[in-house]
Amino acid sequence: MKPTRYRWLVIGMVFAITVINYVDRSAIAFAMPLLSRLFHLDNAAIGLTLGAFNIGYAVMVFVGGLMVDRWGARTVWLYAALVWSLSIFATAFAAGFAALFTVRLMLGLAEAPNFPALNRVVGDWLPRQERAAALATALVAVPLALMIGGPLVSELATRFGWRGMFMMLGGLGVLWVPLWFALYRDFPEQVRRVNDAELSRIREAALLSREMPEEELRRRLHEGGPGTWLFLLTNPTLLANDWAFFVFGYNLFFFMGWLPTYLARVYSLDLRQIGLFTVLPWAAAAALLYAIGHLSDRVLRKTGSLRLSRSYPICASQLLGGLCLIPLLMHPSVLAALLAISLAVGLNMSANSAFYAVNVDVIREKSGTALGIMDFFFAVAGLVASTVTGWIVQVSGSFHGAFLLVILLNLTSVTGVLLFHRPGSPARVSAAGEAGVRAA
Repeated sequence: MKPTRYRWLVIGMVFAITVINYVDRSAIAFAMPLLSRLFHLDNAAIGLTLGAFNIGYAVMVFVGGLMVDRWGARTVWLYAALVWSLSIFATAFAAGFAALFTVRLMLGLAEAPNFPALNRVVGDWLPRQERAAALATALVAVPLALMIGGPLVSELATRFGWRGMFMMLGGLGVLWVPLWFALYRDFPEQVRRVNDAELSRIREAALLSREMPEEELRRRLHEGGPGTWLFLLTNPTLLANDWAFFVFGYNLFFFMGWLPTYLARVYSLDLRQIGLFTVLPWAAAAALLYAIGHLSDRVLRKTGSLRLSRSYPICASQLLGGLCLIPLLMHPSVLAALLAISLAVGLNMSANSAFYAVNVDVIREKSGTALGIMDFFFAVAGLVASTVTGWIVQVSGSFHGAFLLVILLNLTSVTGVLLFHRPGSPARVSAAGEAGVRAA
């Protein structure tokens, strides 16, 4: 029997909602040059407005991971998409700083379960040998959304005004919800369109890689004693992964939130030009993320080494991404700056799937919770990047200090991964979730 490929339809739906997620969360950055003039926002207020999303995100992302492991991605993602669509629609009716802060806070709360749910779906629907490729396919939605989001949001805002733009974006998530409700179930065994050959491929591959049987996994989904939490909060690989993801998040939110303002202030570009100039960085990120994700799985199949396939791509991406920012300290031309930024953004995002895969590789039975912890670091990074950048620019009058801080953070991440990131020999939680660890 030829295996069906329903698991890739599932990844396609995950890809679609993640595109919507990032178009919604990044839209305000492109409207910010206009909103800052309209509502008389200084750099500090801009930073707080951008950071409000991350406050809500940080509060909810950890809880979101617990919710996904408890109630499943199908239910949690459905309600999350509805609520964040409402919040992005409500942004159209903001009348000042307080209202903008509130709707951005609400958006962060609602979007927080998105990536824990994504990780849960990949852990339940894909065998280990396909996870990085599946994650890369789903996560390429992030730079793709930012690539198409720039011209799309700029054009909508120019044609229909910023209020009309937010109202239109608010409808995107609502269109996805019925499709998800009809086609997705939390386990492939629950879907009739998954034939026995595909199910065997998913489950037998897991057994060959010495992962637990599906029945054991389901039993553990509702367990989580002190041993589980001790493992999640003290395992060196997970902690190094969390810090590296903090640095990844700092890079992402720095460019996602401040790149339009940087181009407007330093190079005097208008809204349409900014939308076009932001295409190349995110296009580079999409291409590199997809390529490195598939390369990671290929290396894993050939070598069996998670250190080579997961840890080294993270190191290389953040080291090279940081080095590419050095030219921006030397007042380059707009085209040279665009090239440097494109390489930095693309390289920093290229190993995104490796971060997610490590959580599933190390503790699949609680991958939603593990991802929630990692995403909490990401949320804090977004808050810090948004507000600290605003403060640096406010005090110094330039972006040089902000770029230098990004470079230094990347170097700390590379050091931490080289020293502590060893997913090839994870300690696993015992069957009772209490007894400590055993060799994988």
